This record gives sequence, structure tokens and C-alpha cells, in this order.
Amino acid sequence: MSFFDNYQFFCVLILILLPSLLLGILEQPLKWYSTAATILFTALAFFSKPEQAAYLILFFIIELTVVKGYMALRVSRDRNVRVYRLALFLSILPLILSKLAGLWGESIFAFLGISYLTFRCAQIIIETYDGLITEMSVFDFTAFVLFFPSLSSGPIDRSRRFLEDLNSIRPRREYLALAGEGIFKILLGLIYKLILASVFFKGMGMVDGARTWYYVIFYAYCYGFYLFFDFAGYSLMAVGTSYLLGIRTPDNFRRPFQSIDIQEFWDRWHITLSHWFRDFLFSRFMIQSIRKKRFKNRLNAACAGFLVNMLVMGLWHGVTPSYILYGLYHGVLLAATEWYKKKSTFYKNHRQKRWYRFLSWLITLQLVIFGFYIFSGKFVWLLGLS
Repeated sequence: MSFFDNYQFFCVLILILLPSLLLGILEQPLKWYSTAATILFTALAFFSKPEQAAYLILFFIIELTVVKGYMALRVSRDRNVRVYRLALFLSILPLILSKLAGLWGESIFAFLGISYLTFRCAQIIIETYDGLITEMSVFDFTAFVLFFPSLSSGPIDRSRRFLEDLNSIRPRREYLALAGEGIFKILLGLIYKLILASVFFKGMGMVDGARTWYYVIFYAYCYGFYLFFDFAGYSLMAVGTSYLLGIRTPDNFRRPFQSIDIQEFWDRWHITLSHWFRDFLFSRFMIQSIRKKRFKNRLNAACAGFLVNMLVMGLWHGVTPSYILYGLYHGVLLAATEWYKKKSTFYKNHRQKRWYRFLSWLITLQLVIFGFYIFSGKFVWLLGLS
């Protein structure tokens, strides 16, 4: 059973959400019910995939052991950097193995949702090291890591925010407002994914394989908008479902095609992913670079940080030329944008003018669409590198 993708899923989803709606109206705790629903949906999703199910169980045992073990060591040894790095490495090792599996053809840890589950576990390790998390029960860990609405493709929530919602009981009026917003998001997500994404997918099929420049441009635009409506539609339904379970999962998209520069785009596109990398990779890279004086100034450090950040994001998608090139492409764009904003007097003099904002939006849109074309794999194919 796929998530948010077929009528079987939605039939089961309706049956699951009706009791949660009743519990919310009656002002009863939802944590036990939502966690039971998570276990049920996870079992149904992997029922016909025994190999993936085995890897998921192994992954869960490894991550739980690493997290609980590190928490115990963190309390007894304080901030031991080597222990922290080892724990963090072990938490992301299954993901590394799954990404490298394609190089030798074996599906090691290649199960549905491993990327997003790994981000949740790594976040717990990092914030434990920072002293923000000191304890987490097995129940809370299970409820957070396996939370079914966002299991396969996000959004990526933060454990402290999630558990605060999980352990709270909302007043009836507040829950009804949240549930109403959740139902709206689910319906809007259905329109995005089943109707609008399908239109652009058909457009892609009309010119797939063509090498004429205007067909390439048409394909790139169709792919970009298909990717948005398909993924944003899924995210809306995942967020809406979590609302009905009492969890205000953060939104993943905020009108990204209205961005007037590439930095704003990444603050609007796949928000939970880009913010995760910003908080746990880019910011820490900057802090370490400034402390160790790796660069002459903060601008150089920021430009290097953008390149590292986006390269890792590209590798996270997969160890293929298209994904690596996509990451480097956006890293260069972000670094160039940062330099331009800090150094250009033209930008400082005109950035608030209407004509400048329109031109900046138009250029940004073309850069974004070309990035999606790289991401699709067609650019590498067009160059004959695949």
C-alpha cells in the first residue's frame, strides 16, 4: 500500500481518522491512538515487502540503540566530541549504505522513507549533544520516528515540537479549527497531486526524448511544475492528516515560484529539508569555520558553506551525476547570490524597485526550472553522459 497514492490507502485513512476526530472533539488524548495508527499503517505499507520490512525493523533497532546509548553516555561523560561523532555517524550509516547500494546493485537498507527517518534520528543525536534533549522514552521515539503521515516523504518535523503536540490535549474549539484546516489541506493536496500534477505529467510525455530546444524548454517547465504539484500535493495531505491526529506538522512549500532570488526560493521550497540542512549543517559549518579561521572573512565562509551544504543535499538525493550536479548548481547559485547581495551597489540601490523585483523574479524562475531539468536526469542524458 502506497502512501497518499491510491484508493486503498484513502479508504483505510478515512476509517483511521474518524475515531481520531471523535477523540479530538471529546478532548481526549490522541497520543496513544495516533501511535497505534502509525504502527498499523507502517505494517500495512510493508506487508507485501518482507525484505524492506526486515530492513526497517533492523534500522529501527539500530537507531533506537544508538539514540538511547548516546543519551546515557552524554549524561555520564558530558560533551565528548568523539562519542558524539561516532553516534552521529552510526545514525546516518544505514542511509549511506542505502545510497551506495545502487553502485553495486544490492538493496541494503533501501526501504521506503529511510531518508526522512534518518533525518529525525540524526536530529535527536545532534540536539542531545547540544543539551536540548536529555531523555526520550521508547514510546516517544517510536511515535516521532515512524509517524505515518510523513514517513515516506516528509515533511521533516523536529522531535521537541512534535512531542509537545503529541503530549498535549487541545480544547475542543482549537482541535476543530485544526481539523478543519487539515481537511482543507487534504482536499487541496488531492487536487494538486491527482489533477494538476497529472496534467503536467502528460505534457512531459508529449515531448519526452525530443532534443529540439523548444521541446527541451517545454519539458523542463512541465517537469518543474509536475514535481511541485506532485510533491506539494503529497505534503499537503501529510500535513492535513497530521492535523487531524493533533500534530501541527510544519508546511513544506510556500509559493516557491514567487521567489525573487534563489535564497528566497530555498526558504519556500521543501522548507523542512532546506531548514534542516541550514540548522544542522550550514550553521555549524559557519561556526566552525569562523572559530578555526578557515577563511579570510565571513562572506567567503558563507559561499563555501553554501557549496558544501548543497553538495551534501545533492548526495542525499542519490549518488548519481544528475543529483550531484544539481547540488553543485544550487550551491554555486546560492554562493553567487550571497556575494552579489553583499558586494553589489547596483543591488543595494535598486532592490526595492518594482522593475528590479520583476526582473529578479523572472531570472530566478528560469534558473529554478533549469535546476529541475538537471534534477530530472534529462540534462545529463542530453549531454550524453548517462
